[in-house]
Amino acid sequence: MKIFHLASVKYVERMNIAEPSRLIAECIAGNEDAIEAFVRQYKTGVFRLALSIVNDSAEAHEITQETFIAALRSLHTYQERKSFKAWLYTIAVNHSKSHLRKRRLVERLRTTLTTIFQVEQKQSSPEEATIQNEKEAIVWEALNKLDERHRMVVVLRYFHELSVAEIAEILSINEGTLHSRLHTARERLKNALAHLHGE
Repeated sequence: MKIFHLASVKYVERMNIAEPSRLIAECIAGNEDAIEAFVRQYKTGVFRLALSIVNDSAEAHEITQETFIAALRSLHTYQERKSFKAWLYTIAVNHSKSHLRKRRLVERLRTTLTTIFQVEQKQSSPEEATIQNEKEAIVWEALNKLDERHRMVVVLRYFHELSVAEIAEILSINEGTLHSRLHTARERLKNALAHLHGE
């Protein structure tokens, strides 16, 4: 069951969703068009983040729904001094971890990178698609060999393009620790993928 109604495109276009304060206020007031705009703006990122953690498309969709339900119920607690995206992603991470605990499995991301690329894949020749798929598989294999704490920071920093401050807030670690994890992850990936660049 969907948690939002179809909103008018005109409403979504005139909402200044780059600044969430007005949108949040209207969501709290129960404005269904505002809720639609809110979900439209963030649903792709939340889904990809959930998919990055649970490695299951159906579960990721379920987590996305749960995240928005929880967020809409908690919007009144959001404090504007914090990044709204980080606030929302924290909810998504918590729900994703909850799903992992329920399954009692520590699933690695496995096909997540490939899945994300397939969602955004442009039309290409069969030869180009084959080469791209092979490269994606190699990159994914290297990413999958990272332990969870290093893989998570890579996913958040480079796939979701979050700032260091936002990631530190989401993962509840200080920025120095985050920089250290990113550096280690980059070095490991660089070494693992050197042959792709003829090194």
